Amino acid sequence: MAANSNFMKEGRVGGQFWSVFIECPDTENIDDPSHVVRDTLEQIDVARRFIEMTPELKFCSTAADAVKAFKAGRIGSMLGAEGLHQTGSSIAVIRQLWDLGVRYITITHNSDNAYATAAATVTATGKDAGLSSFGASAIREMNRLGMMVDLSHASHRTMRQVLEITQSPVIFSHSTCYSLAQNYRNAPDDVIKALKSNGGVLMVMFVKRFLNAEDPDAANIETVVDHIMHIVDLAGWDHVGIGGDFDGTVTLANGISSVADYPRLIEAVMRRGATDNQVKKLVGLNILRVWAENERNAKRLADELPVEEVWEGRSWSRWNNPLPNMIPDNPDRIPAQDYQ
Repeated sequence: MAANSNFMKEGRVGGQFWSVFIECPDTENIDDPSHVVRDTLEQIDVARRFIEMTPELKFCSTAADAVKAFKAGRIGSMLGAEGLHQTGSSIAVIRQLWDLGVRYITITHNSDNAYATAAATVTATGKDAGLSSFGASAIREMNRLGMMVDLSHASHRTMRQVLEITQSPVIFSHSTCYSLAQNYRNAPDDVIKALKSNGGVLMVMFVKRFLNAEDPDAANIETVVDHIMHIVDLAGWDHVGIGGDFDGTVTLANGISSVADYPRLIEAVMRRGATDNQVKKLVGLNILRVWAENERNAKRLADELPVEEVWEGRSWSRWNNPLPNMIPDNPDRIPAQDYQ
């Protein structure tokens, strides 16, 4: 494990998002039944219990909590869900994940969902349908809640469309730069530049093939710094962070095997001329700012009603009861056969 307690101490980790990830369902149609929501709830349950029983960690549900944990010498621990497929194509589930402590959700993982197109689909087919109208509704609800929108794994068209409509800064929880490694998984220059006006942050990961698409085995710490500095050149130091994708891959850049290697990475960044204040932004202040801005925007949007749109591709099963399902906009509910 690349992020155990000993490695975190050695790497001087002050805060970490733990991914409550479940793989995209292996189904022919998005609406096919799966256990992804149940499994996500179990991930949240075990993550919360793990954090609670580990003295070095402190569960944090706000940016201010993370700062307090850091000042108290504990590792702020937050939750993120890596894909809106984990909501079962239901905006209502986004609200429930928020209530359980999830503070960012990745729009897609490696497959399309009811909300948007994944980068992996563009790689496989060359087709990019971007953000769906239902996906736009989900972005509106995430903004209302204060849930950070994560554009890692999303297609380029999805990235651009989200940046056009979101009212809050976005994050890329673990991405790199398309112009340095031409894989659709990476963010193109125009999207990176747009972070300046959006206020968001792109957190650089350490996966070899996304750092160097032509010669992955050559990717090392200096390659990671190349991507960091490219973001700085395009958007500035306020819009770059670190999101290694530890324990999400085994193909890490040479010289980085765990969170214990963070000091070596920071040394390499400082050799490129970064100041102490710039490094502080890179390692934490930027993501904390984005998180806090999402919280402030949520307070501004507090008078808005919850988004109740239902995905148009949803099918409704028969419920043998004369009472209606408590789901808004359900004209297609199949009538119970035993009641007139």
